[in-house]
Amino acid sequence: MSMCATVSRELTEPMAGTAATARTWLLVEQPGPWGADALFASHTDPETARALDAAAKGTGVRVALIRRPGRHADCHRPAGRRIFAAHTAPGRSWVRTTLLDDLAVLPALDFAALGAGEHGGLWEPYTGDPLALVCTNGKRDRCCALLGRPLAAELAATGAAEVWEITHIGGHRFAPTLLVLPHGYAYGRATAPGVKEALEAARRGLMVTADCRGRSCWERPAQAAELAVRRLTGERAAEALDVTGSEGAAPRWAVTVAHRDGRSWQVVVEQGTAEPPRPESCGRAPATPARMDVVGLTPLS
Repeated sequence: MSMCATVSRELTEPMAGTAATARTWLLVEQPGPWGADALFASHTDPETARALDAAAKGTGVRVALIRRPGRHADCHRPAGRRIFAAHTAPGRSWVRTTLLDDLAVLPALDFAALGAGEHGGLWEPYTGDPLALVCTNGKRDRCCALLGRPLAAELAATGAAEVWEITHIGGHRFAPTLLVLPHGYAYGRATAPGVKEALEAARRGLMVTADCRGRSCWERPAQAAELAVRRLTGERAAEALDVTGSEGAAPRWAVTVAHRDGRSWQVVVEQGTAEPPRPESCGRAPATPARMDVVGLTPLS
């Protein structure tokens, strides 16, 4: 049986506007095995997992588990687990971090404030290399393990980036998939050279449009619209563009994208279907997943 990533690649399925939506990411180090629903199918304490899931709902915060690439000790309660909170909105991107022995304190965080981009001095500012988060959860989709884990290991072996495996960032059929923080751009069909280029760009406050799925702080039509403006203008500064408005509903939106220099554009995005049918995940029946097509791009005075 063909893997879903192979079929998607052969069909040259477009990736713009397919990033997981999250204004803020809460990343929790949890070594050991992960199940398909990793927060609940891992060594995370079940009561803490339920409380975290409930606290994050509707706040714009997405909770994901992370671990270092390589073999993992099957440890239920490792000491000093690394935690990151990362807000991805343009002009307000930040990453805060800490080490925790007990995850039970996490559900008490102010998730509404974190989702709104207010950290309130939480933990310590993270000032290291951009975070490279590669989806490797084979229990969710085998493509993520077969393609993602070798990529994460190769990147980690270079020692040139802060590389983590992550449980789920959507779009299995685009594996290997990658999320780069602090700016929150997601990438698909990632290669080691491409990831290194994206990370070097992020160090300089830039982004790479090649194989980019979108910025996670926006809904899918806005992701596609912002990328369309970047391709039109050649703008690579991560914080240069913002989505300042979106009107309409499926299957058609008018999205306003503004540049910090005062220029702006109206981008018309239509929701189409990817033909012919293909599996959205390994083992699933073929389907026609939604795609975001830019059908108009007009400069505004």
